[in-house]
Amino acid sequence: MLTISDNDFKRLYTFIRENYGIDLSQKRQLIMGRLSNDIMAKGYPGFTEYVNDILTKATPSDIDGMLNRLTTNYTFFMREEEHFTFFRDTILPYLEQKKKDHVLSIWSAGCSTGQEPYTISMLLKEYFGGKGYWDTRILATDISQNALTAAQNAQYDEESLSRLPAAWKTRYFEHSRDTGLWTVKPSLQSNVIFKTFNLMDPIRFKLKFDVIFCRNVMIYFDQATKDSLVDRFYDATAPGGYLLIGHSESLNKTSTRYDYIMPATYRKQSGS
Repeated sequence: MLTISDNDFKRLYTFIRENYGIDLSQKRQLIMGRLSNDIMAKGYPGFTEYVNDILTKATPSDIDGMLNRLTTNYTFFMREEEHFTFFRDTILPYLEQKKKDHVLSIWSAGCSTGQEPYTISMLLKEYFGGKGYWDTRILATDISQNALTAAQNAQYDEESLSRLPAAWKTRYFEHSRDTGLWTVKPSLQSNVIFKTFNLMDPIRFKLKFDVIFCRNVMIYFDQATKDSLVDRFYDATAPGGYLLIGHSESLNKTSTRYDYIMPATYRKQSGS
């Protein structure tokens, strides 16, 4: 494993934090462990030359590859199931009554390889099926093009689907006996719109969101970056809308404008 100098470590984590919001200032061993083999495979003699190139002439693909190695994209269908139960039993009945135009605006921010937005989409189809026309398409974004490509390919192993009801697997997936993989059916794929988006950027989507899922993403951010992002989420949330974050995360209750509902679940006041 290659060793990174104090100066190169600071240059690299500062670049990543300032441009992508990810705070790796306490992750020196992780950086060395996850990048060393790739750096050597690319012919760099050490971290100094690699960091020089990342800071001055890296392509989007180079950055994407680095961020993929430094952040964990582990996820699965129905992860943190309590959120989806609340979404089905509380949020969707509220939206059904509120949204007279039958158009929902839901964002999966930091969607990784697609399990979260596809889970949301299945819940929407199950809930609104037979209730007339509803526009239930959801926006799914991630900074990683590699993750989005995997999400759009929409192929998952048996373990990833293990928490789904058996009927959903039949209804929304095709199974390949040759590969053992399950592929999301086109009717579900078309219900999710994938886009590349850096959460450090201004949020300028056309509609305000009824629900924002941003779960297990802010664990990589320092407090100032989190507070700034949550502020932008709030401005992008429709009155009465919800923000759902990871169960290992929390908001700064003294500064956030969201109301606390229950662990990892927050709401914008309906009159805001």
